[in-house]
Amino acid sequence: MTFLKVLIMLAILGMASAYNPYQYSCPDVEKISKAITDYFVRKNPTFAPGLLRMVFHDCAVRGCDASVLLDPTPSNNATEKTAVPNLTLNGYEVVNAVKAELERRCPGVVSCADVLALTSRDAIVAINGPWWYVPLGRKDGRISLASEAVKFLPSPRANISTLKKNFADIGLSLKDLVVLSGGHTIGIGHCNIIQNRLYNFTGKGDTDPKIEASYAKILKYKCPKKVGDLTTVAAMDSISPKVFDKEYFTTVSQRKGFFESDAALLDDYYTKSYLQSQANSNGATFANDFAASMTKLIQLGFGSQGEVRKTCGAVKSYY
Repeated sequence: MTFLKVLIMLAILGMASAYNPYQYSCPDVEKISKAITDYFVRKNPTFAPGLLRMVFHDCAVRGCDASVLLDPTPSNNATEKTAVPNLTLNGYEVVNAVKAELERRCPGVVSCADVLALTSRDAIVAINGPWWYVPLGRKDGRISLASEAVKFLPSPRANISTLKKNFADIGLSLKDLVVLSGGHTIGIGHCNIIQNRLYNFTGKGDTDPKIEASYAKILKYKCPKKVGDLTTVAAMDSISPKVFDKEYFTTVSQRKGFFESDAALLDDYYTKSYLQSQANSNGATFANDFAASMTKLIQLGFGSQGEVRKTCGAVKSYY
């Protein structure tokens, strides 16, 4: 292939990647998302990990169609939002605020699925994390089932074989698994999820032997025995839980992963090697890898089927 042909191909790819279906119908969509998301994250930085988790929970079930945002109704009182893994999702107010402003400026144009994809990216950028390209043009789904969220979302108690299957089933690779797990570098985990891991791992009142001893003591202090509520929490990254950096990989490499699913990454040669590589190189490729995996994630189920909701919590028939 000649150099000229290469340049032409790159130009075409560049034009395709820059395509914006809202260029004329809602040209300021990304500016609006960024401004409002920045405002919320400045007030409450927990919206950054919250929105990151929310977009993953959306895209892992039926693709990125904003089905996780739908409220229960008399005809469906068990939407994804009501599923146990989603009861602690954080960031709905950010999505709703961006959507409301977009409806004011360009009603009926921008989908809630696109809003969630944008706000999750903008929230991470707001805390000095990596930026990634967000292709636009998603439609909002009309089906949302709690049973599917339970079925498809990876469990924080999963072993490496289950995690591999979870990610493969939705079209993500082993590298995506370990890279996206790096999102646990920010935010908190709920103590009720690790109660058995700390206090009754095999049913004999024991602790998971995969947890480094000094870290187990710290977790037991922060997560007292028999905590069953959804409010007692601890940082997933014990070194720098408010900074998007490589320290998640450091902690997991030292057997200080918060969830069993974090520790499970040490049980596979590839994921373990990636963990150690990032930990030992100051996260040399983590930001770029994370951006690439996020762009891949937010294109799951990308298509033109669906609708554009007026409000993100209800399908059109409920307006």
